[in-house]
Amino acid sequence: MTSSLKIVFSLFLLTIVAATSWAGAQVAIWDTPREVVTHPWFIATLTDTYLAFLTFWLWVAYKETSWTARLVWLALICLTGNMAMAVYVLWQLWRLPQGAKAEHLLLRQA
Repeated sequence: MTSSLKIVFSLFLLTIVAATSWAGAQVAIWDTPREVVTHPWFIATLTDTYLAFLTFWLWVAYKETSWTARLVWLALICLTGNMAMAVYVLWQLWRLPQGAKAEHLLLRQA
């Protein structure tokens, strides 16, 4: 199970980095047209995205015992979104012992 998840989240990370790099090479984010950033669907999508980031971060905050780690991951997730989320899951997967079950990934380890 963990091998498949490592592949999936690695592909997610590579895809997000590639798409973001391509978009950044086309136009700087601060040059996004006003018509785009003020469009209701852009605002709704951005709201949905950041609430999803915070939902994921609640799991991170549950898993991490240090407030420093929690705050660092919050900043990384808010600034880089799914890139940080994929990195966090990959980091958790690589830390698991061989043959670990899903609950070992999802639950806080004592």
